[in-house]
Amino acid sequence: MRPTLRFEKHLWKIGFSQIAGVDEVGRGAFAGPVVAAAVVFPRMRRKVYSLHDVRDSKLLSAKKRELLALQLKMRSLQWSVGSASPSEINNYGIVKATFTAMRRALKKLKHVEYVLIDAFYIPYLRGLSRKRQLAIVKGDARCFSIAAASILAKVHRDRLMVELGNQFPQYHLDRHKGYGTSLHRQALKKFGAQSFHRKIFISKYI
Repeated sequence: MRPTLRFEKHLWKIGFSQIAGVDEVGRGAFAGPVVAAAVVFPRMRRKVYSLHDVRDSKLLSAKKRELLALQLKMRSLQWSVGSASPSEINNYGIVKATFTAMRRALKKLKHVEYVLIDAFYIPYLRGLSRKRQLAIVKGDARCFSIAAASILAKVHRDRLMVELGNQFPQYHLDRHKGYGTSLHRQALKKFGAQSFHRKIFISKYI
């Protein structure tokens, strides 16, 4: 399934111009932050929408995501990322932390009029009530702006995890990006947890 501009076109038609697509990555990982990205594209510029390879970030190779992220940033009106730390995830739970990351990403943008989100409405979003949000089931597969946000978030988080992996090579974070692979579980059993781990996610492995 290729994401389309169907949702954006409808909103453009009824008068909205600053429409932000939002998505998160890292929600199910054992370690590292949950990261959200928000991105706004100009109305109907062909150069932006000629990026036919834009997909849900999980369906793309790392090399393809890096290339697309650079192009998407250059062709967007504005973009941003926000995150919630492992300590915030440990203290408040992954759901609240995810919404926190999304709100932080959107707060960095200017004059957003409407938000397109993958699956869930964002509570307590100042100036953007549910009337100015659209939660789209499988949004990263159906909506261009959400798919683009998923790519930007994934590239940003992967870079963070590679940098963290350089500091803690025994956990092989550069390979699994903090997710609960067998390699990561084995490292947890051998070396224990660090401050970048999510306690509730890893409790049965340490």
